Amino acid sequence: MKLTFIGNGNMAKALIEGLISSYEIEVLGRNARSLNALKENLPQITTKMIDAIEDISGKNIILCVKPYSLPDLAPKLSGEADAMYSVLAGTSIASLKAQIKAKKYIRTMPNLGASHLKSMTTITGDETLKESALNIFDKIGRSLWLSSENELDIATGVAGSGPAYLALVAEALADGAVNQGLKRTDAQILVQGLFEGFAPLLAHENPSLIKDGVMSPGGTTAAGYAALERGNVRNAMMEAIEDAYEKAKELKAKN
Repeated sequence: MKLTFIGNGNMAKALIEGLISSYEIEVLGRNARSLNALKENLPQITTKMIDAIEDISGKNIILCVKPYSLPDLAPKLSGEADAMYSVLAGTSIASLKAQIKAKKYIRTMPNLGASHLKSMTTITGDETLKESALNIFDKIGRSLWLSSENELDIATGVAGSGPAYLALVAEALADGAVNQGLKRTDAQILVQGLFEGFAPLLAHENPSLIKDGVMSPGGTTAAGYAALERGNVRNAMMEAIEDAYEKAKELKAKN
């Protein structure tokens, strides 16, 4: 199966690196220098500058451009693609259909983990492309099929934005250790090890059970946990997902 990438930024590069052993890949872009650099790093792919009019008939397109560039790009794409896999944030399938012709459409939301082939990618769209979409995006980590675009917008606040929230937690934990007298480098190593070990725990246990397993009566964890509750951390996290979801709906309405 041949995949045609439109766009060659960081997300496209991560996807290509994950897919190159399983698919024939061509990349269409508008910057000759960046295309040449990509080709130099990944000689197995083919690259091409987008023409004034680019025929996409019969192609399996992975659309990896910035949402704001779509109105300028879309008029250059003629014909009808066989499948359109879009990673454009805040861009609905209805908007894609109005601008680019394809037989079937998929909307996806990978996250920053794609650069290490550890993305948590959410997917929705044409059910007949479900298996194909899961096969593609499983190559860069884990993927989850959702039944509607509304669910994908909710999930974006968790998986898409989540790395930023967890980065804040990681930074705060390290800062707390430094504030108590630990060297910065040691604090960062501790936090890195913590996150590395937490992922397999979470894969096998409910979060509440992990918490209960660590928290001894009257112990250090209980004291620290009480501080988090006083700081309303749980509610702040829930509100972060709510606000991210509202922003996703707002962006979708504009695009």
